[in-house]
Amino acid sequence: MFGKKKQPPIRSLIGEGTVIRGELRFTDGLRIDGEVVGDVIGDGSQPSILVISEKARITGKVKADHVIISGQVIGPVQSDTLLELQPKAKVVGNVRYEALEMHPGAVIDGELSPLQVEEDRPALKLAANSSNP
Repeated sequence: MFGKKKQPPIRSLIGEGTVIRGELRFTDGLRIDGEVVGDVIGDGSQPSILVISEKARITGKVKADHVIISGQVIGPVQSDTLLELQPKAKVVGNVRYEALEMHPGAVIDGELSPLQVEEDRPALKLAANSSNP
């Protein structure tokens, strides 16, 4: 409806008070309320959604199609479809995205860059006024 794709269901939860160490790979959807020390990666064979709640903390790489951050991520973030940074989000690391929605209050300490630079887009040219020497 209205051109939006149906989100995959959130099938897994890492609860508050839980600490996981090591790489975490998931399919469909994952919500993190606890802490992960290691990479959190969505399976690229199908759409994935990752929700990082206000109470969550991730130290490692984050990669999924749709990423919603309300908590803290220390490490690079890549969102292949949409990255949503909620008001209490804090990211320390470089961020790559296809589309970005950033709310006031969200903080990024790193470089923001789109996944693909449009090659069809003409280079920026400054208009010069030739009548003024």
